[in-house]
Amino acid sequence: MTASDKGVYAISVAAEMVAMEIQNLRVYERRGLLSPDRTSGGSRLYSADDVDRLVRIRTLLADGLNLAGIARVLDLEEEVERLRARLGDTSA
Repeated sequence: MTASDKGVYAISVAAEMVAMEIQNLRVYERRGLLSPDRTSGGSRLYSADDVDRLVRIRTLLADGLNLAGIARVLDLEEEVERLRARLGDTSA
């Protein structure tokens, strides 16, 4: 686990950081678009990587994609990253 993928932000802080409603973050989690860490009591903790992903989701929403389309785009972007890593290509 790196510093950027460790959950440190409460849902209210993460929502404020990306100018979204808390309910939206819960919907995105239910839809599998992100999966924040959880405390032992069940509270969500968002990492810097999660916040970056929320910014990407917001951008894709602004581009007119629905949540299913966003899920597909995010999956494809992750696949490209895996393939680049496998090939040793770190250029983005």
